[in-house]
Amino acid sequence: MSRISYIENMEDWAASFTFTHEVKVRFSETDMFGHLNNTVPFTYFEEARIEYFKSLGFMQDWVHDESGAIPVVADLQCDFLQQMFFNDKVLIQVKAAKIGNSSADIHYLGKKEDGSICLTGRGTVVQINKATGKPLVWTEEMKQLMDKQNPVRK
Repeated sequence: MSRISYIENMEDWAASFTFTHEVKVRFSETDMFGHLNNTVPFTYFEEARIEYFKSLGFMQDWVHDESGAIPVVADLQCDFLQQMFFNDKVLIQVKAAKIGNSSADIHYLGKKEDGSICLTGRGTVVQINKATGKPLVWTEEMKQLMDKQNPVRK
């Protein structure tokens, strides 16, 4: 497996995830070569990230009209390690690898049913004030909740 810049040790990194969301490759997500189109994992990351934030209780607050905060994705990348095909079940795992004042470096791990790694990814999510567009600091409670999900974070 080639070196991925945000992963120091693949085995340790993969073992540190605690949140998992299952997706299934739909026929419409495959390309003319029969494998998963290269744009689709970003949708899988989004779906898993939303479920991750729901599990922490963040989404429930962000979606209320009276909430002044929303999350935005500042950057996102995906590394493809093996092909995926129609009907494959993929477990997408999510964790906050690094938490800043208003941002978090979110990591993603995609595994097939046999446990083999097919995708890795990372991206920065920033909590912003939806009226001003300016960064909005995470509360201590939010930081602690994200921290609990990744007990081996440096």
